[in-house]
Amino acid sequence: MKVKEILAELEKKHPGESEYHQAVKEVLESIEEVYNENPRFAKAGVLQRLVEPDRIFTFKVPWMDDKGNVQVNLGYRVQFNNAIGPYKGGLRFHPTVNLSILKFLGFEQIFKNSLTSLPMGGGKGGSDFDPKGKSENEVMRFCQAFMLELWKHIGPETDVPAGDIGVGGREIGFLYGMYKKLAQEHTGVLTGKGLNWGGSLIRPEATGFGGIYFAKEMLAMNNDSFEGKKVSVSGFGNVAWGAALKATQLGATVVTISGPDGYIYDPAGISCEKIDYMLDLRASNQDVVEPYAKKFPGSKFVKGKRPWEVKVDIALPCATQNELNGADAQILINNKVMLVAEVSNMGCTPEAIELFIKNKLLYAPGKAVNAGGVATSGLEMTQNSMKLNWNKDEVDEKLHSIMVNIHAACVKYGKRKDGYVDYVKGANIAGFLKVANAMVDQGLV
Repeated sequence: MKVKEILAELEKKHPGESEYHQAVKEVLESIEEVYNENPRFAKAGVLQRLVEPDRIFTFKVPWMDDKGNVQVNLGYRVQFNNAIGPYKGGLRFHPTVNLSILKFLGFEQIFKNSLTSLPMGGGKGGSDFDPKGKSENEVMRFCQAFMLELWKHIGPETDVPAGDIGVGGREIGFLYGMYKKLAQEHTGVLTGKGLNWGGSLIRPEATGFGGIYFAKEMLAMNNDSFEGKKVSVSGFGNVAWGAALKATQLGATVVTISGPDGYIYDPAGISCEKIDYMLDLRASNQDVVEPYAKKFPGSKFVKGKRPWEVKVDIALPCATQNELNGADAQILINNKVMLVAEVSNMGCTPEAIELFIKNKLLYAPGKAVNAGGVATSGLEMTQNSMKLNWNKDEVDEKLHSIMVNIHAACVKYGKRKDGYVDYVKGANIAGFLKVANAMVDQGLV
């Protein structure tokens, strides 16, 4: 395998899809040695098949706003790879959604889902619809129109979407209601459902919880813990909320959250009612964090900037892709940060990752760190299939065990001779091998 040749061909076939190319490049560079050691992979054309989605559905979503005007958005579903289970991945509703972003997310999802050890393939979908500023009825009408097209391509053993940015419990409810009406069945075709109708406990906080459990293992390998550490978190949605909550429970002080408008610095720590207030901010549907500073004296709002300039021990990107760049990374390094873990998908740029590894920081990528969200979605699927519900402790225990096992797999394949753990390489190899072997076993399909 020659990585440069494959990437050049991919860029020629899919020009301008920078996020997708970035995700593929990271994986191919990590697995090159392992791939070349296994001739059966090349014979089966595993890589050529793996980097292209099985199929992509693109469709228009016409809906009517509250003024009676017809609006039209684009909808997508990328079914990337189902070698180890039904396609599984979230739906994102955001103006920035395009095919490049969804293909990058779907490609990452293959390996993330593989790392959980649960039988789930990789997929992703969404729309350029913006829920911000829309009424509840407008969101409902859009979700129903979106599902009117999507429902025929999904199912509990085919493709199981979930939430993502812009798709929370409310949206999942509207989507599921329409699916149930169209399919005339009550099945676990969506995850992130309400607790009254098939949802799993701790699903909203699972991505954040799982990220902290993974970081906890990273620290433990270095005889350290969260106790007494200062932590910066970006974002203020469910992921950031779950991470702040669990980090605080483990004795850390979370001092930042952020939004598109800027970031909050709270030296006293974001805990107790302050963490609860993050949910109020998100529920306001305004996508801003500035009101936090007005509500809690002693905190400060920094307009138009990201939180990585604050001196902390641990940095946790929890918002969106490429939110921490090379300049941010250098600031963190200069400020003696000890650990950076991506709780968002591909939260760091390649330049930032290169700096972290070069300086031998404890750094781990999103496909490993944030796998707790989809792991708990997988647990929700299991509960739906068994027609039962586990209690909170049972779900949390299973989530914690999955994250410990993912960390162990990353160390197994990423530990270098000098003792440093390259978590990027470890996560990619561990995730790839399971999928590649399954593809070979199942023949050319």
